[in-house]
Amino acid sequence: MSHHGVGPNAVMRSVAFLTAGALVMPLLAGCGSDDDAAGHPLAGQDIVPVARDQVASGGTLKWAVDAVPETLNTFQADADAGTTRVAQAVLPSMFRMDPAGRPVANPAYLESAEVIETEPRQVVLYKLNQQAVWSDGREIGAADFVAQWRALSGRDSAYWTARNAGYDRIEKIERGANDLQVRVTFARPYADWKSLFSPLYPKDVMGTPDAFNDGARRKLKVTAGPFDLQKVDTAAKDVVLTRNPRWWGKPAKLDEIVLHAVPRQQRAAALADASADLADIDPSDAERIILATRQKGTGTPLQGGGKTSVKKLRSWALAHGLDSDEVHAGKKKLRRAITRYLEQQEELRAFDVRKSLEPAYTQLALNGAGGPLADDRVRRAVARALNREELAKLVLTPLGLPAVPVGSHLALSGQAAYADGSGALGGQDTEEAQALLTDAGWVAGGPVKQEKKGSKAAGAQSGEKDEEEKSEGGTDGEYIVGEDDKGKHHESAEEKREKGDEGGKQLARDDRQYSGADPKRGGAPGAYAPKGTAAPAGAVTAPLAKDGKALALRFVLPSGPGSETLNTVAERISAMLEKIGIGTTITKVSDESYFKDHIAAGDYDLALYSWPSTAFPATDARPIFAKPVPAADGSVSVEQNYTRVGTDQVDQLFDQAAGTLDEDEERDLIRKADSRIWAAAGSVPLYQRPQLVGVRKNLVNAGAFGFQTPIYEDMGFLKKGAKISPSPSKG
Repeated sequence: MSHHGVGPNAVMRSVAFLTAGALVMPLLAGCGSDDDAAGHPLAGQDIVPVARDQVASGGTLKWAVDAVPETLNTFQADADAGTTRVAQAVLPSMFRMDPAGRPVANPAYLESAEVIETEPRQVVLYKLNQQAVWSDGREIGAADFVAQWRALSGRDSAYWTARNAGYDRIEKIERGANDLQVRVTFARPYADWKSLFSPLYPKDVMGTPDAFNDGARRKLKVTAGPFDLQKVDTAAKDVVLTRNPRWWGKPAKLDEIVLHAVPRQQRAAALADASADLADIDPSDAERIILATRQKGTGTPLQGGGKTSVKKLRSWALAHGLDSDEVHAGKKKLRRAITRYLEQQEELRAFDVRKSLEPAYTQLALNGAGGPLADDRVRRAVARALNREELAKLVLTPLGLPAVPVGSHLALSGQAAYADGSGALGGQDTEEAQALLTDAGWVAGGPVKQEKKGSKAAGAQSGEKDEEEKSEGGTDGEYIVGEDDKGKHHESAEEKREKGDEGGKQLARDDRQYSGADPKRGGAPGAYAPKGTAAPAGAVTAPLAKDGKALALRFVLPSGPGSETLNTVAERISAMLEKIGIGTTITKVSDESYFKDHIAAGDYDLALYSWPSTAFPATDARPIFAKPVPAADGSVSVEQNYTRVGTDQVDQLFDQAAGTLDEDEERDLIRKADSRIWAAAGSVPLYQRPQLVGVRKNLVNAGAFGFQTPIYEDMGFLKKGAKISPSPSKG
């Protein structure tokens, strides 16, 4: 994902479960419990909603995605966001998300769905829309529900399923009073029953292991949505969806939706050359679109003809974000690159930036498997050293988005379960952080033994690569924050001026601003003052040591395109930790290696990555925070808990929440679990991730969807002569 798309293949609710990112905000004083906190999302969706009669019939929407899906089966381990997009458009979902991230019945498929019995068993009765049929003409019915339950129940290992949560609690499924009714009886109560059968696959896909494992990877012969799957073209990197002629609902406005794979760093060019009409973009591309919309006919260095110096051309190219290879190319190539950039800017005038907050948050993960962070006092000290509000503002304020820290691991503002639970850990407090470290035996200025070359990161697991080795995907450099500038590129003053780094609008700041070191001497502030002089505010504490070892943590980050914001946040965090005597070594690794070789393998101390938030935390969040369990072969099963920090109490609260049918009780149990997760300090939520989407101006009912499931049949291009309100991003 830029680093919004990097992650392992694990899935949750048919969306890539793990994503790298960086976001933040300040710890609130209390452990909030009133429902006001869950009242509304921090940012609404930005899709330019227009009535259907104002949307033209016909046209093709070209939608940029990260990759052509490896599978069209959302219940397989290699499903991704593209898989989800296809399923939402072509398959039934009994429930979908509303703008506040809450599940609502989908009237296209359901007349109603409710719990009709609780004793002796929970029974849910689904009453299906009588017009709902598969594309082959067969009615959607109990046989499809039964096939999906059997495939996902976990009882038959021949089905290669990624998850079976909820389906494993079903005892039986039977036809109701007629063919349009489906009775689902649970062996054990299940609070998150609304998460099931969304999406629902036809019995042809779920009926046999072969059909499940291989039959739906590249094709879906039978569908039941506003669109059909026409083809998956791996050569053209396209998935083509066409209007479903058998769709019984409001007909889709578009003739086609083409999901086209475009790398993040090429999104602006794809929009400009009309190979995409809609694309998730990074802040730098968003800035390009906004500038293109606001400016026309401004001066360029090419107006001077061949007389313009290479120095001026490079300065202009650097300030406008051209690729490094282009900036440092010869004069002819550089002029061509600038010409192409200006042509793209002219085309980008046809686009808007629509923005909201994703239903996902970025956390600072602390690996508690070994080393200093195995001590909860050290983890809590790290957490209490952070100014989360400052971090949130660093990322979100320049984008014009609410810079509010996330107060829960299990829900986001607007969702029923949301409440600020950070009070269980405590807010930023440098003195308390230092006291925790002292209590854990870490002494300022203590003796440090020389480490042997090749010593492992504190969090590295037995048998893993030495710290000095490069990861499988290669490293982009390593440097110790506050010690020297090894591995860092510092821009010249001219480069900074040309970038226009002012007003907090340029996220990729000079690293030295946050090191806390004297820029002339390289030492800590006050280090050269007369003896007895008080250290200035914000002075760096002397490094801490214990048993001859310095308190130094390895901060692992991805290095690919779009990682600038992530790295900026990491630099600021490192500076905050330096103030309490904790050193950090930042190691940058390839995107391909980041999760597989580091996060999932436990080869890190600190890391930044994101989790999506769902309407079903009792089910979906449990594997993320479950206590690691020893396996029979001597290894440790961590599920998706890559911080390796968990407690029996948290597990019990999740189990209780999943097993109650009282919605108020479930909400309270989730909030209690969140408070205990805060107290364990394995992860520190920072901020909700920004959602920036480049969209052709006349494309309506599409853009930054926020929590809501897109309504594909309403998307389309504005009729000629119809008017819409300007996008908020145009300011």
